Amino acid sequence: MISITSKSPYAIQALAELASTADGGPVPIGEIARRRNVPVQFLEQLFAVLRRAGVLASQRGVKGGYRFARDPRTVTVLEVVELLDGPLGQGATGVFADAAAAARQVLEGCTIAEVVERETREAGASMYYI
Repeated sequence: MISITSKSPYAIQALAELASTADGGPVPIGEIARRRNVPVQFLEQLFAVLRRAGVLASQRGVKGGYRFARDPRTVTVLEVVELLDGPLGQGATGVFADAAAAARQVLEGCTIAEVVERETREAGASMYYI
């Protein structure tokens, strides 16, 4: 069926934070977790999956943390969802198969870089000046 757990939205938020703050160097996972209000242990589990899949790279040590192993413009939201929650719409039939196909199309058409751009636009839209 169509199932997206809380893992995927949290991971997308954290990846957007990583993409927007990283200057190419590693960013400590604690910093990402604090900025996006995600429990560190939970984020560590998610990032471990993404690291094993080749989306992220990690560096140990004092100046350690995570960075993208691939350009955020090539990492789709669908890829992250399916890495963390499994194939979207697998086993769906009828109208649910249609819904899954539509969801897959939307999520596949959006990259982490585009999530960052969207967040930036939405943050700017909510600002007002006196």
